[in-house]
Amino acid sequence: MTSEAHPRLNPVRGAAALLAVPALVLVIGHFLPTYPLRVLDMILLYAVLGLGLNIVVGYAGLLDLGFVAFYAIGAYSWALLASGQFDIHLPFALVLFIGAGLAGLAGILLGIPVLRLRGDYLAIVTLGFGEIIRVLMNNLDGLTNGPQGIARIDEATLFGWTLATPLDFLYLLVGLLAVAFLFVWRIQESALGTALAAVREDQDAARGCGIDTTRVKLVAFGTSAMIGGACGVIFAAMQRFVSPESFTFWESLVIVLVIVVGGLGNPFGALLGATLLILVPELLRAWADYRLLLYGMALVLVILARPRGLIARDYGPSWLMRRLGGG
Repeated sequence: MTSEAHPRLNPVRGAAALLAVPALVLVIGHFLPTYPLRVLDMILLYAVLGLGLNIVVGYAGLLDLGFVAFYAIGAYSWALLASGQFDIHLPFALVLFIGAGLAGLAGILLGIPVLRLRGDYLAIVTLGFGEIIRVLMNNLDGLTNGPQGIARIDEATLFGWTLATPLDFLYLLVGLLAVAFLFVWRIQESALGTALAAVREDQDAARGCGIDTTRVKLVAFGTSAMIGGACGVIFAAMQRFVSPESFTFWESLVIVLVIVVGGLGNPFGALLGATLLILVPELLRAWADYRLLLYGMALVLVILARPRGLIARDYGPSWLMRRLGGG
């Protein structure tokens, strides 16, 4: 191979390009009033949720309509372990790992019985799982305080840093988004990512090629659920109140739409999809009577015009790094 076929790489330029966006978000956040800053926090939170769901739906091709269940498990982990509900007050960092771990375990437990299911049947089972978790949290009054929810949750403190304002959570969410983005991207470029792509294209052929599809699916469900659980812990810390109403099927649908509209299997798509699906409804508040109609019409037009999402799978971080000569 000649040197012209493989141009000299410039990792500094590639890294600078990827770091420019989070740096810009932090700069903008310092000048935003409280309400727009809270909207920005929610955009980042849903972007991380979209990255997590992308592992199962975008990479493995397994339609999961119950992702909100893992989000709820993380949220109630913080609510139960850092509040007056049982007078337990664990550190935020510890509960972040506990919530992510419990959600990951739930993801594996969900994955075991659905290993042989595909398509619509898988979607129905995962949808049912999400509803089961919501109903349990709505009816276990002694544990979750039922539909009244859990209030007066502790203020989150991370290594002596108190997370009290939307700007504080902006720093946390930008850091979490950066870690989740790099993690999901590396999965895509790894041997596991190749196995997930094979499962997505043809499970029988993948199994015939020697890929352990059972293990691959369980890893996908587990890692995806862990990211959802971590987001749930942060959501509960931001709101300092949780109730079953925050974890309905609509929330799962929004997270699915984040990656469908943005672009399945593309980390950039999760960022763009979260921005559009959280920001557009806020911009339409001035037309309250027609808000949902306009929002629905916009979604239909986007999906019809770009059935594979606004950013195609091929134009991900690796493509960008190659274009910049960075990887």
